[in-house]
Amino acid sequence: MDMITLFGLAVALAMDAFAVALGCGLTLERLTGRHLFRLGWHFGLFQAMMPVIGWLAGLTVQKWIEDYDHWVAFGLLAFVGGKMIREAFQDEETRESRDDPTRGMSLVMLSVATSIDALAVGLSLAIVGLSVWFPALIIGIVAGVMTAIGMLLGRRAGARWGQRVEIAGGLILIGIGLKILLEHTLGM
Repeated sequence: MDMITLFGLAVALAMDAFAVALGCGLTLERLTGRHLFRLGWHFGLFQAMMPVIGWLAGLTVQKWIEDYDHWVAFGLLAFVGGKMIREAFQDEETRESRDDPTRGMSLVMLSVATSIDALAVGLSLAIVGLSVWFPALIIGIVAGVMTAIGMLLGRRAGARWGQRVEIAGGLILIGIGLKILLEHTLGM
């Protein structure tokens, strides 16, 4: 696989992570370097690990995974997006204690949901007989960088438009989940 194709693939896979990071940047009261690192590191790590897992699994489990991977991604993104929308309508006192999307189970769910497509890429690489190690590294780095950029852009928009943008961020997550679901079920 040449570098241009690999970079294009990495950018395409990172678009979901970018959009989710944009939504996360909207929800944070204050964006710190820690937030950027945590989300960027985890999204990049999961984006790099999933092709390796898919590649190692090869053809043996592809038929079992492809039947429900899109439902898992949709469920996770809809759950987190719905939670963001619900929190946007909470009063200011309750909003202070809400969950940080760059920590705990929210972080894990978002990391898995945004990287499921990379699993299919790993399966594809196994089918064609290509090594997965260098592509996985590039995919992870690109996803980490695009995640940080998305968070920074989301924070800027959140500071300007507040609650409306937070609701939009939740709707974006649900929309991404719906897009994944429709692509896999309807072949769009």
